[in-house]
Amino acid sequence: MTASLTLYTNPRSRGRIARWMLEEVGQPYDVRLLGFGPEMTTPDYLALNPMGKVPTLTHGKAVVSEAAAICAYLADAFPKAGLAPKPGTPEKAAFFRWLFFAAGPVEAAISDRALGFEVPPERGGMVGYGSYERMLNGLEHAVTRTPYVAGGKFSAADVYVGAQVGWGLHFKSLPARPAFTAYWDRLKDRPACLRAIAASDAEMPKEGDRG
Repeated sequence: MTASLTLYTNPRSRGRIARWMLEEVGQPYDVRLLGFGPEMTTPDYLALNPMGKVPTLTHGKAVVSEAAAICAYLADAFPKAGLAPKPGTPEKAAFFRWLFFAAGPVEAAISDRALGFEVPPERGGMVGYGSYERMLNGLEHAVTRTPYVAGGKFSAADVYVGAQVGWGLHFKSLPARPAFTAYWDRLKDRPACLRAIAASDAEMPKEGDRG
């Protein structure tokens, strides 16, 4: 019997990334919607994710949190989907490199900038991204070396990197550099991406449901 997949998420969260990855994998899964606040801090949920946030994925007895980790886990758990390069290859090295670059320097630099925090130039060595501009240059390098970040084939790393780029362009937290728009154009019409967006959008609270 195949272990069941359950995604704990909120349609306004990074759980949208995990939803996209699940659609790419093509396996059946259940969704548990959690509201921000008390629903994410119940004892039962904190036992799954002590941070009290989403997304969290359970796969039988396995528990995975953090969207980038969920993408990597699912790629390995369902190899027939072809979403992870072979171990020990240059493509696998690029897969890990850019997946973690997007989860680290990209995420941190964008968040800091959105919060109005600017790293003093002389303190750039204290943060993983150095400066917002250096992060942008690194990200541009990632999406222009090859058609996809791990080579010529779409992989789970593109789900995470692509979501960061797509959101960044939409919310203008990333500049519309031609390299970014061209990369997102290669991803945005993937059937799995469109299904995930539609499903998450359908779960958004209606205006009358807001307190």
